[in-house]
Amino acid sequence: MGNIISGQVSGESAKFLSEKFGKIMQDRESVSINSNDTSISKSKQLEQAIPASTIASLSSGEFVGMVADNPDQIIHLKSFHCKIVNDHALLKKEQDAQKEIPVIAEVDNTFVQRNYQQIKQDVEDIIESEMQRLQSDPGTERLIVKK
Repeated sequence: MGNIISGQVSGESAKFLSEKFGKIMQDRESVSINSNDTSISKSKQLEQAIPASTIASLSSGEFVGMVADNPDQIIHLKSFHCKIVNDHALLKKEQDAQKEIPVIAEVDNTFVQRNYQQIKQDVEDIIESEMQRLQSDPGTERLIVKK
């Protein structure tokens, strides 16, 4: 599997995606305090790169994914969790500035029909020409499938 991009999904789909994204090594630190002293334990633990719970709780506009790379173009940070941020005021301004598509006057149907027939004839001529070319060459004659 190459590139994977997903929005919010839940259940088995979220679990499947989480497993596809793989695991990463996470640093863990725990602090224990008792009456005599304080101890700090540090460890490393493998955890899902993108947990199923994260995938299931994505908001609108959020997505997660993983991209594939090539041997000559290595991508070091393949997994991602992103959010699309829209400038709603600018989008509204652009929409308001859009113009209506003009209605084109009724097209002469005979003109359209004549063009259609010409294109259809051109395609048939090309097919006939190629069939004759393939049949006349002993090296390509075997490529023709006869009904």
